Amino acid sequence: MPTRILPAVGDADAVRSITTLLSQLPDAEPVAPVVDSTQLVDTLARLAAESVDELPEVVVVHERIGPVPALELIREVALRFPAVGVILVTSDPAPGLFQAAMDHGARGLVGLPLGYEELASRVQAVAQWSVGVRRHLGSGGDVFAGAGGTVVTVSGAKGGVGATLTAIQLALAAQASGRATALVDMDLQAGDVASFLDVQFRRSVADLAAITDISPRVLADAVFRHDSGLALLLAPGEGERGEEVTDRAARQIVSALRARYQVVVIDCGAQLGGAGAAAVEMADTALLVTTPDVVAVRGAKRAVRMWERLQIRKAEETTVVVNRHTRGTEIQPPLIRKITGTLVAGTAVPANFKELQGSVDSGRLHELDGRSTVKQALWALAGELGLAKAPGHDRKGGRSRGDRGSVGFRRRRDGGKDGGKDGAG
Repeated sequence: MPTRILPAVGDADAVRSITTLLSQLPDAEPVAPVVDSTQLVDTLARLAAESVDELPEVVVVHERIGPVPALELIREVALRFPAVGVILVTSDPAPGLFQAAMDHGARGLVGLPLGYEELASRVQAVAQWSVGVRRHLGSGGDVFAGAGGTVVTVSGAKGGVGATLTAIQLALAAQASGRATALVDMDLQAGDVASFLDVQFRRSVADLAAITDISPRVLADAVFRHDSGLALLLAPGEGERGEEVTDRAARQIVSALRARYQVVVIDCGAQLGGAGAAAVEMADTALLVTTPDVVAVRGAKRAVRMWERLQIRKAEETTVVVNRHTRGTEIQPPLIRKITGTLVAGTAVPANFKELQGSVDSGRLHELDGRSTVKQALWALAGELGLAKAPGHDRKGGRSRGDRGSVGFRRRRDGGKDGGKDGAG
């Protein structure tokens, strides 16, 4: 079977030299080159919409591609089209750049000027890897064969504001709407997802930390299949093992999950570490849960400013969810939006812990009564985010009708978990 190779090269002279050499490779089928990053992503998205099999096995990215820098473009392709192998062509094939390219998702690096033997060897290896990935993706029962699932992170402005409750109910709503959904507990030292869902487990996210190439089979071995249908990837039972999950490991884990599930919800807790930061950065939607009180809102503002300083995420690309909301409180969503500079979800979650207490205490949060106003609000929030169908919410724009300050979501690339009792009380 011929290897389809898509060159992404902005320089006209480089286009000619690269396509000429690619056409000489055995079993190679170069396709029409693209001249910038936008055209590359659009081309891949169009092909993926038809079928994963329509995607080229190999994409060759020239270092001077633009307007998005080459490494950022490689990361975008690796996240959205995980079965496509990317090779970076560069005039500086130094070890530092090689490592950076690998960290961003490239499968190989070739130096300029191009040599036939080096290019042929690298293309063959990357093509074999791509074929293997597609074979594995095609063998699982719950495989999502799209251009990449939706990743949503849920962080807490401080401990105890309800981030875990929010993450669990969003994931349950997505699963109930027929989407293959994974729920990840990335609160590595104090994760409580297992407790809230009454799960006894042996494997955790830490077991994937040392694996450099996470195949669907390896991922399936680490995931716990819950009675609700959710795929759970849980925090380690021994909190000290959380240090094993580096930011690099987190990127690989999130990428593997995105390739396999339509929706990935990640509970990041309230303490920002390297792994949580990587998840927030990679997320399509980053939620920050707060309660309408001074301490929590100050915590939300502090978290947003820190994400900006660390260049993890901009304030306008972060969405605050107001939990335990009442009409009588002085701090209302518009004020929170003004203080934090973020978007604010159109759906606020009401204060009613009595509805939750029985389910929380028994560890059966997935059995929360459908008449619960808290559950209804969180499932409406899932509709607002486009994760599930909900009446009264426009899924196309992510905006709740009638709320000009609600969320406007854009695809983006993690941060924080509750240290106290989780709930909307």
